[in-house]
Amino acid sequence: MENYWNSAISFDEYIQIANERLENPANQNEIEYKPYYELGLQRMNRTLKKLVIDEEQVNELKSKNFDGKILIISEAWCGDASATVPALVKFFEGHNEVKIFLRDSDSSLIEQFLTNGTQSIPKVIILDKEFKVKNSWGPRPKFGHDLLLKYKADPESYTKDMFYNDLQIYYSRNRGKDAIQEILELL
Repeated sequence: MENYWNSAISFDEYIQIANERLENPANQNEIEYKPYYELGLQRMNRTLKKLVIDEEQVNELKSKNFDGKILIISEAWCGDASATVPALVKFFEGHNEVKIFLRDSDSSLIEQFLTNGTQSIPKVIILDKEFKVKNSWGPRPKFGHDLLLKYKADPESYTKDMFYNDLQIYYSRNRGKDAIQEILELL
C-alpha cells in the first residue's frame, strides 16, 4: 500500500489533471469522456463552494484518535466520485493526509477492492500509520446504494434516468455528509 500511496496525487493535482483532460484530451477515451469530465468538475466546484463541515463529525473524528491516512481510488469523470471526493478531502484536511490514486492509470489497486466484481469508484481505503489496510468504503453511501438496488429490482418502473436524477438530487442536498459519517464509523 505504501507504493500506491507514494504514487498517488493530491486533490489539487486531481483537479488539474481533470481540467487538462477536458481541455486537451490525449486519447479517444478522454475525448469520449469529455462531457463527464466537464460535469464532474462542475459538481466538484459546486460541492467545494457549498460545503459546510459538520462540527459534530469533526469532534467524532477527533475522539477516534485516528492517525492514519486516507487513500481514495477515483477518476474525475465519475458521478459518484465528483459528489463525494471533494467533501472527503475537505473534511479530513488538517486532520489526516488524503491522496487520490487514479483508477485508470493502474488497475492493480482497484482489483484488490472490487464491489460485487466491478471496479466501482470512488473507493476509500483507510490506512494505518504503517500503510496497512484498516478498512475500505465505497463507491457510494447507503442511500445511493439503496437507490441503485431499487433501479435494479424494477428498471421498468424506476428507470435509469429516474435513478440518476434521484441520486444527483440526494448528492446535491447531502454534500458528502453521509459518506463522511459512514467512513467515520469505519475508523
